[in-house]
Amino acid sequence: MLCVAIIGRPNVGKSTLFNRLAGKKLAIVHDTPGVTRDRKMAPARFKDLDFNIIDTAGYEYSTTDNKESRMWKQTQTAINDADLCLFLFDARAGLQPYDELFADLVRQTHKPVVLLANKCEGKMQENSVYEAYKLGLGDPIVFSAEHGIGFDELYLALSKADEQKKSEEKDKEESEDKEIKEKAIQIAFVGRPNVGKSTLVNALLGDERMLTGPEAGLTRDAVTTEWQWKNHRFNLVDTAGLRKKSKITDSLEKMSTAGTKYAANMAQVVVLVLDADAVLDKQDLTIARTVADEGRALVIAVNKWDIANRKETLEKLNYKLETSLNQLAGVPTVTISALKREGLDKLMSAVLKVYERWNKRIPTAPLNKWFSDVQEQNPAPLGKNKRRIKLKYITQAKSRPPSFFIFSSNPEGLPESYLRYLTNSLRQTFDLGGIPLRLTIRKADNPYAEKK
Repeated sequence: MLCVAIIGRPNVGKSTLFNRLAGKKLAIVHDTPGVTRDRKMAPARFKDLDFNIIDTAGYEYSTTDNKESRMWKQTQTAINDADLCLFLFDARAGLQPYDELFADLVRQTHKPVVLLANKCEGKMQENSVYEAYKLGLGDPIVFSAEHGIGFDELYLALSKADEQKKSEEKDKEESEDKEIKEKAIQIAFVGRPNVGKSTLVNALLGDERMLTGPEAGLTRDAVTTEWQWKNHRFNLVDTAGLRKKSKITDSLEKMSTAGTKYAANMAQVVVLVLDADAVLDKQDLTIARTVADEGRALVIAVNKWDIANRKETLEKLNYKLETSLNQLAGVPTVTISALKREGLDKLMSAVLKVYERWNKRIPTAPLNKWFSDVQEQNPAPLGKNKRRIKLKYITQAKSRPPSFFIFSSNPEGLPESYLRYLTNSLRQTFDLGGIPLRLTIRKADNPYAEKK
């Protein structure tokens, strides 16, 4: 979503414009210069455009560590975060030295700028408008935030910036999609000893590449093999079996275990292979939780399905998933027989699906629509100060795995249970089963708080 910063020296009408675009009186407006000291963000809607706006402190030059310099740092942050800057100057007062100095600094950021000659309610300001060309910020718009003059021209400028932003996001998504499709997917096959990991890799390859047999612990090293399936490239990593830490005494087994853990950490997708006769025992759950902690996508493959007590196995598997692995709710589970090469296409389809989820980036508009709806259904509880915690908006910080920042003015005391509620709802709404999700509550630092 487009982000727009409103900038300029003190008392040029920035907060008036901010309130008008936000549709609410969120910022204090007063004739006294310097009322706004921190940056303030809010969602805005202008005709058919949805975007975020940032109100900033007025620029005043200072080289010392004082209030003015900290206000400037807040404005700098807003400019860096913005896709477009609305530079306001007071056409009644004419250009001031601070206008020119500030314009020089803004040009150095190379951010797109729309120049607004504010407070142009009459013809007396015409000279100031023409004088504004010396700022080097393009053609000024004759404007009045208070009286609604120049808003059609502002709309055209915002529309152009919005189209540019969407085009850049589309190009980025297409580039990322192309990279994802062209890049080999790293899959690590992990699990307890003798569950059939090497047999499964051989079945996929159609070749007896890995040594197999009834003896546990035949695989010592993590072995990587390139492979292609339905126009997708993969690196299949067969790993040594993982036993309980207390049972590992041999130095060679310790090295094999370290290699397995490294392979799992380097993979994009981890296939946890289970024996159908003992699904999700304590060691399996430990492995699955480690995969989640490392931020990898997970698929569970229940092997030896051809000789399993199927009804009993499924009941046990579903129970363990619901009660002991809720941090990976919706993880894909596939029943296979590596020995008979059954269920392999279903397994690879599940791998591709969970890999797609792991790379997923959710557009800002539906993400914040969900965020508003989920809070309306179940508002955040009271915080430590006995005031209701206000969660303002959410943004996706990155993918692989999907990670989100939630911004709040008073996040102290938000219980883990409410974060789990948000995580589960996010997972269900956007089909993010089988991958870890990261939700972090953030609060903007107050630069005017007393420092001890």
